[in-house]
Amino acid sequence: MNKKGFIFDLDGVIVDTAKYHFLAWKQLAKSIGIDFNHEQNEQLKGVSRVRSLEKILEWGNKEISRDQFMALMSRKNDEYLSYISKMNDSEILPDVSKMLDFLINKQQPISLGSASKNARQILKKVSLLEKFNAIVDGNDVSKAKPDPEVFLTAAKVLEIETKDCIVFEDSVAGVKAANSANMISIGIGDKDVLREANYIFSDFTEISEDFIEQLINK
Repeated sequence: MNKKGFIFDLDGVIVDTAKYHFLAWKQLAKSIGIDFNHEQNEQLKGVSRVRSLEKILEWGNKEISRDQFMALMSRKNDEYLSYISKMNDSEILPDVSKMLDFLINKQQPISLGSASKNARQILKKVSLLEKFNAIVDGNDVSKAKPDPEVFLTAAKVLEIETKDCIVFEDSVAGVKAANSANMISIGIGDKDVLREANYIFSDFTEISEDFIEQLINK
């Protein structure tokens, strides 16, 4: 039987925690007199907390001390955690559970590959933690996407060659990371934004079991 490694990003792929990041960053930015929009927020998707704050400061043309920078990062995280502490399984995006169950049924190894340091907590909140053979998150890697480290680590843990791994991603940085890891990239979201992905679907409701079977048997 063919074994492929299926690697899922978390934010915007399994659950929509992106909206909580946006709210938390927006509130933080406002507190230091910076405003940014949804379009700019796209640039923060799949990007580390440090880089996100650097970008926000660049947009506002602001310089702050190292201590202030660290304090703001920690404040943003507290804000975000207060949102995710209220999450439950109603927040799983459409047909994600169905996809995971299909892969489990086909005995395909599944890993998470996310920059989030709160990944385990979120998966627990939405009752999906048990469905993953491996969790690779921001606590396990030091380089942020588009560096492929998170996906290469996931492939290693699953003991699957990179060319046999399939990555589900909703961010440009994530798609680039999957491509440079020599994996099949499946973009979840906007065709125009994720045009570098090998395949693109709006969400999991558009992905047929036949399509996944073909990937497994390739």
